[in-house]
Amino acid sequence: MSKTTRHVECSADRTMFVALELGACSWRLAVGTDRQDGVREYAVKAGDLGAVWAKLERARAHWGLAASTPVVSCYEAGRDGFWVHRALTARGIRNLVLDATSIERDRRAKVVKTDRVDAARLLELLQLGCAGRKRLREVRVPSVEEEDARHREREYSGVQAARTAVTNRMTSLLVAQGIRLRMGRGFAAALAQARTGDGHALPPQLHGRLTRDWAAVEALTARLAGLEAARHQTVRTDAGAAQTRALVQLRGIGERSAAVFVTELFAWRAFRNGREVGAVTGLAPAPYQSGQQARDQGISKAGNWRVRTMAVEIAWCWLQFQPESALARWYQGRFGGGSARQRRIGIVALARKLLIALWRYVDAGVIPDGARLKTA
Repeated sequence: MSKTTRHVECSADRTMFVALELGACSWRLAVGTDRQDGVREYAVKAGDLGAVWAKLERARAHWGLAASTPVVSCYEAGRDGFWVHRALTARGIRNLVLDATSIERDRRAKVVKTDRVDAARLLELLQLGCAGRKRLREVRVPSVEEEDARHREREYSGVQAARTAVTNRMTSLLVAQGIRLRMGRGFAAALAQARTGDGHALPPQLHGRLTRDWAAVEALTARLAGLEAARHQTVRTDAGAAQTRALVQLRGIGERSAAVFVTELFAWRAFRNGREVGAVTGLAPAPYQSGQQARDQGISKAGNWRVRTMAVEIAWCWLQFQPESALARWYQGRFGGGSARQRRIGIVALARKLLIALWRYVDAGVIPDGARLKTA
């Protein structure tokens, strides 16, 4: 989700820098210039853009800067999302949304950490980045349409997780009474006739709780069905779903996995090579070497976890539905005869290779070697 920005162009004679620390109740602003003019610090109510513009004008007047003086700002990616970035850029401000995990932290046991201190550190980091003396990792900001397209699949995952949590809780409550019932059609009738392990009817409070939980499960199931129907309609008719339709043509890939890959990754990211695809999903290796020590830390897991999780699931499906493909033969030849642990390690490597192959497929139309398409 991030790219490296080595140098921010600041070609004007003067530049004003702004670092925003976005808190839940208040925002801290640290404002400086490209010269040793000191730092101006302000506090505004969270979300009050009018107060932000007023403070910036106040700082501009303090240093006697012209109205045309360019402004460069930054803040850490977090809960406030990208609306702040869009508001700043609409104001003519060059804004950077920084990857919070890439910002260096003091490793001492106890450090001073306040919103004021964090804003000052962000400002220093921004100034060093503009001077070319620091590498900044800037988050790729999607458009409003690209960000909105991701909500349906994310909602589906959230609803599915909520339904699983309820059914797991119901199963535990029933097992505690010596009852094992299948969560499916006819559950309500079976619950009414259920008897505990020692032959008694369910206590009324427990029966009422399970009945209400089952009603919640049915509501969540209906919600999932509605999301699936909307997805299916989009894949079939939407002109913007061409990449999703292309992925669905491959055996082993369904509409949901294709939609996740496209909305989370392929539709709005421009990759130059396969290494970038692996890095942005956290499937890149993370070796550790220091002196005589050298060990493999596995994959970095620093990217989009939704795509990474789905890629591993589809890698298992790929082995089942595309056994004659080059990727499946590579996996079987290298990991197929190994232990369960080796096969699990191998499936992650296969997921990375498969994701790169799918990117080439949707980007350039290159069908993965040996892969079969679905019949009409």
